[in-house]
Amino acid sequence: MRKKKHRQGSVLSTHQRSKRAETQYRTSLSQVARKIGAIINQQYDGSNDSVLDIQQALADYSELIASWAKRVATKFVDTVSQDNAKLWQQNSREMSRELKQLIAQAPVGHVMQSIVYEQIEYIKSLPIEAADRVYDIQNRAIEAVVNGERPEHFTTMIAQSGQVAASRAKMLVRTELGRATQALTQARALAIGSNGYIWRTAHDGDVRHSHKQLEGQFVNWHNPPTLDGLTGHAGALPNCRCYCEVSFSDR
Repeated sequence: MRKKKHRQGSVLSTHQRSKRAETQYRTSLSQVARKIGAIINQQYDGSNDSVLDIQQALADYSELIASWAKRVATKFVDTVSQDNAKLWQQNSREMSRELKQLIAQAPVGHVMQSIVYEQIEYIKSLPIEAADRVYDIQNRAIEAVVNGERPEHFTTMIAQSGQVAASRAKMLVRTELGRATQALTQARALAIGSNGYIWRTAHDGDVRHSHKQLEGQFVNWHNPPTLDGLTGHAGALPNCRCYCEVSFSDR
């Protein structure tokens, strides 16, 4: 069946992201961050043995939350997909019945499964990253003592591990929401004959120079750009607020 081109009209883009999914995911990962902080602060006493205990406790916690992480990740992806589908429906009034059916039948299942798996790994990595951070800080504290310096600064850094984990979780939510939205939009766009999109930025002073240079440029779905050493589409790069404006033109 030959795919028809979408007529110009309503703009389909990834600018609107699921607030529901963002709130739910942020709340869940905040719980993980608080638990990480509690484990570290309850066990750290400045000794190397306490650091080893923390590493083991956080490794155990990472495995303990595996099934919970799967539920959280699945709910996150389902919510993003539902809201993304609604957005497409709202912008499909000028589409033919055939195109609407193609959108509804777009093969997003494998995309969703891939995102769920990635989210599970990201969630489980939060305790491991925190453990590695404590280990590195402890080694720096030991070096400081050997060099005749005071280690109190490093003790404070370890005590702030929960806050650091919370900050990491917040960035993770923002980045993964963008990646999930972009991936689902791409799958649906490809299903109805889109070859790419127009790169759009947030149009403010916080936009990175490399991203600003792509404003208004056509990007092929199969050829994501490499910016600052990272390859990905608009909104799918770490902490990126840019978005894809779906195009039905070849350029």
